[in-house]
Amino acid sequence: MGAVHISIMSGKLDGFKSISTNTLTNQFCIKMNRANEEIICSHCYSHTMLKGFRKNAAPPLQRNSDLLSSRPLTVDELPFMKENYVRFNAHGELINAQHLENLVAITLHNPHCNFALWSKRKDIIKKFFSINEKPNNLLLIYSNPKIGTIIKEPPIYFDRTFNNVLEDEYVDRQNCTGQKCKHCLLCYTHNKVNTIVEKVKRY
Repeated sequence: MGAVHISIMSGKLDGFKSISTNTLTNQFCIKMNRANEEIICSHCYSHTMLKGFRKNAAPPLQRNSDLLSSRPLTVDELPFMKENYVRFNAHGELINAQHLENLVAITLHNPHCNFALWSKRKDIIKKFFSINEKPNNLLLIYSNPKIGTIIKEPPIYFDRTFNNVLEDEYVDRQNCTGQKCKHCLLCYTHNKVNTIVEKVKRY
């Protein structure tokens, strides 16, 4: 299947690298993308991009989907990251427990780097970390699926929540609007902020 594919990000994530998977073949993502408009996944940027102007990104992301979800990576397959901060799941979602196990292995292989993982899969996270230790350099961001609601308390094992609201909602609470991630790093560092609020981007 080849090595783990590392994406070079742009836009809001300019300056970051990411280890992601293919949204278009993830059954959880497909189901959520077909949900009603109150669910953020129905406005998914990844589905739109990978079906359109970023079609060429789908094959390497699919190789990651196949590799990361099928078996444990060997030590030689674990990528070394030179960066201080890396994002998991800039595209895609956790596929299964094996996928999460491999992301944890990558995290442990790079103790100098902080990894942030966005996920809606509370079920996979809870089951895995109930019997496995969570690395200190892995930050778990619970991605609230419902637009216009703010979840303040992160689910078990998550470090913070990420919430999407309409432009005129909770304006005083919006703390992820208009800046690049590399200039903020709230999601990528240990700090006292456990609730991230961003205005909805429609795709």
